[in-house]
Amino acid sequence: MSALPPLVEPAAELTKEEVARYSRHLIIPDVGVNGQKRLKNAKVLVIGAGGLGSPALLYLAAAGVGTLGIVDFDVVDESNLQRQVIHGQSDVGKLKAASAQESIADINPLVKVHLHTDRLDSSNALEIFEQYDLIVDGTDNFATRYLVNDAAVLLGKPYVWGSIFRFEGQVSVFWEDAPNGKGLNYRDLYPEPPPPGMVPSCAEGGVLGVLCASIGSIMVTEAIKLITGIGEPLLGRLISYDALDMKYREVKIRKDPDTPKITELIDYEAFCGVVSDEAAQAASGSTITPAELKAKFDSGENFALIDVREPHEYEIVNIKGATLIPKDRILSGEALAELPQDKPIVLHCKSGARSAEALAALHAAGFKDATHLGGGVLAWAKQIDPSLPTY
Repeated sequence: MSALPPLVEPAAELTKEEVARYSRHLIIPDVGVNGQKRLKNAKVLVIGAGGLGSPALLYLAAAGVGTLGIVDFDVVDESNLQRQVIHGQSDVGKLKAASAQESIADINPLVKVHLHTDRLDSSNALEIFEQYDLIVDGTDNFATRYLVNDAAVLLGKPYVWGSIFRFEGQVSVFWEDAPNGKGLNYRDLYPEPPPPGMVPSCAEGGVLGVLCASIGSIMVTEAIKLITGIGEPLLGRLISYDALDMKYREVKIRKDPDTPKITELIDYEAFCGVVSDEAAQAASGSTITPAELKAKFDSGENFALIDVREPHEYEIVNIKGATLIPKDRILSGEALAELPQDKPIVLHCKSGARSAEALAALHAAGFKDATHLGGGVLAWAKQIDPSLPTY
């Protein structure tokens, strides 16, 4: 597939200052003055100013994209700084969108920046997306990915998608209304979200910080190609990158005739089921607070505290007295024989989602006197023992 027509009309002119700033683009024949004018006129919305949003925003700004929108309602946390290079130590506690805006102003004061600091959902997505030519999706959860896809489809807008986990990343371009019948969308690749708890998030599984730069820079390359109409975009192709093996693989994606037509935005949290129905049901009425767990310890109650995280997480931080039995061993049934039948069981994980899944399995196996710790070890560290590290 050759280049698509340029997405954006060129601006009227480049100032003397802009010619000096963008000279290394201007002397590439494929970009030239005309391509740079298109970048100047372009309006790009970046979803998330986190791992992928950080390099994407920095390089879109440096490239001279005239208007950038940033969607992010979160604040900068110290654990972000290992990979979210648009933020610095002095930004901890600040809104990510505001922090990103300051970094962009420092890199390129010619770029206009619009902040969207409400949580993106079905009520505001179309109104926000409408203002931009192109969407760059750097989100880290399935509910928002499907929302971004469906809103882009309804408005006929292209978007660049990326995802990262541990040492691996993926990038593609989706555009339902692409010319020449080349259109497809995220649902052609992933018709349905994975079951809740099946795919760990970066917060659960980790990510190599520099992987964000590798994937984020590919996303910006695709955005520039679409805006200027050069090169062969990743429409109908998915690039998968393995940093440990230093290998790129390409997978062809085709329009799936069975993909239902998208006609409206839906409740994406419900569609993706952040936790499974079984887990939500098990946790309902069987969740204890950190203060209640502390009271159990203080009163000398005889109970078993089971940590269902992975061994490397247990090494980072653990609650004294907890026994490590990873969730998968409970879900497979393999570890059930190791659990006491004669006393109450309290499960915990990092933040409560995995322990709820394990709790559902215990209830199903007849352990009626099992509960789990709401908020996990993070809540315990925050509310009961601030000397513990968090991750």
